[in-house]
Amino acid sequence: MKALIVIDVQNDFCPGGALAVSGGDEILPRVNDLIATHSHVVLTQDWHPAGHSSFASSHMGKAPYETVMMPYGEQTLWPDHCIQNSFGSMFHSDLNVTKARHIVRKGFRADVDSYSAFFENDHVTPTGLGEYLKAHAVTSLMLCGLATDYCVAFSALDAKLLGFDVAVDLSACRGINLGGSLPVMLATMQAVGIDLQRG
Repeated sequence: MKALIVIDVQNDFCPGGALAVSGGDEILPRVNDLIATHSHVVLTQDWHPAGHSSFASSHMGKAPYETVMMPYGEQTLWPDHCIQNSFGSMFHSDLNVTKARHIVRKGFRADVDSYSAFFENDHVTPTGLGEYLKAHAVTSLMLCGLATDYCVAFSALDAKLLGFDVAVDLSACRGINLGGSLPVMLATMQAVGIDLQRG
């Protein structure tokens, strides 16, 4: 069975949001088309407590997009975003959420960030999505959403490691490209056999 994983199409990642991805709202028609053509749809939602350890505001003297060392490795610091139950954490109003069978909330542990829909950034703590998909006999995944070079790419790479057949629809994604991260992550995905489609 095939499932569609829609990554973090939330207000804070769209224009006007706290961590806006350029053109993030432009993908909505394509994302909704993909939702319409898939029978099994999963949504992910960044869901941070206030004062999350990945926020620059939680580190004295640090600014957004600087890095710090955490127990699990290097962590990029972000503007405060997708705080639980805030407007910014809500799905974009144009996203068709009615077909979603499952919603994965990630990043809710205060001391570890979570880019991937499958594991926290410690690469050990699971979100439960892998087990959910296997319990529903899902073997093939299409991914889309925000942002290409962070949450989409990390999710796709982890899905591949877990043995899923993985494709990413790049026409239904937009990237941040922080320090050249977009071409690096596209090449990384391609190198492990993820099918990068362009709509």
